[in-house]
Amino acid sequence: MKVHILDDWYDNLRCLPSFSLLDGHEVTVWTDRAPDAAAQAARLQGAEAVVLFRDRTTINAELAEALDGVKLITMRGQHGHVDTDALSRAGILFCSKMSKDGPSTSTAELTFGLIIAALRHLPGQIASARGGAWQGHAPLGRNVAGKRLGLYGYGGIAKVVAGYARAFGMDVQVWASEASRARAAVDGLIVPEDREAFFASSDVVSIHKRLLLETRGEVTEADLMVMRPDSVLVNTSRAGLIAPGALLAALEAGRIGQAALDVFPAEPVTDPADPLLSHPRVIPTPHVGFVTSEELDKQFGEIFELINAYAEGAPIEMINPGVWSPSQS
Repeated sequence: MKVHILDDWYDNLRCLPSFSLLDGHEVTVWTDRAPDAAAQAARLQGAEAVVLFRDRTTINAELAEALDGVKLITMRGQHGHVDTDALSRAGILFCSKMSKDGPSTSTAELTFGLIIAALRHLPGQIASARGGAWQGHAPLGRNVAGKRLGLYGYGGIAKVVAGYARAFGMDVQVWASEASRARAAVDGLIVPEDREAFFASSDVVSIHKRLLLETRGEVTEADLMVMRPDSVLVNTSRAGLIAPGALLAALEAGRIGQAALDVFPAEPVTDPADPLLSHPRVIPTPHVGFVTSEELDKQFGEIFELINAYAEGAPIEMINPGVWSPSQS
């Protein structure tokens, strides 16, 4: 099959062991982002199967209708950015491996690394050392032990982060759905009396929720404005969970001491003057929570297996199975 892989911005996938699963296919890897749906459709002329790199490309009705000749679109995980109805109307099969094999430890590890980096002011300390001002950076760093970590959301990744935090001597509290708060209490974590108390009493708030229609913008400016001036906000989930403009407003008001962000409202962020990327109290990373060789090899190995299953006439993990018939393979 003619397989096109989108948005491999670092051109890393062809170096993974799992890439050999595509042996025998004609593979094209795109390492930059198409500017619009028309340009994307033009790139994919002649493609039979398309691999999405998580949610870096949105498949809307305009793009789905323009994908002439595409038979299969594959990815892994949640797919709120894919209009499955539009794909069905276009006769394109959509397969996504909805993994149930545990949380992303790579994202959890980065989350806790950012917590340490923020509390110890590591970016400033590194810049100070390189500039010849030995121990010249201010303010002083703070211990992780004894601080209170607030987990906003309590799914698989949050539970891993909670384990790291407790190992480092942090108190951990949770604000999430009623059912998740009950699970957190059973796990021995603190459940504050209300949402305001959660944000006000956390030294570090780390966001761990999926971005869905009902969760978009649910962390409000009012939430962030009750945080302490020396507090830290960490977001390795999705920027859209925070209401537009709320984080920048809280930073400018001095209600958050630092923000450590792996996710941004519009990605990729390539403007050095972007107000969050360039903010002196923001530690930015370019959405690399899941970007490790081990994690990518696992994820894309599962995606490439979807392509092979389709090529063999027995597709799996079909999201819109009504469009498939054996004659299509």
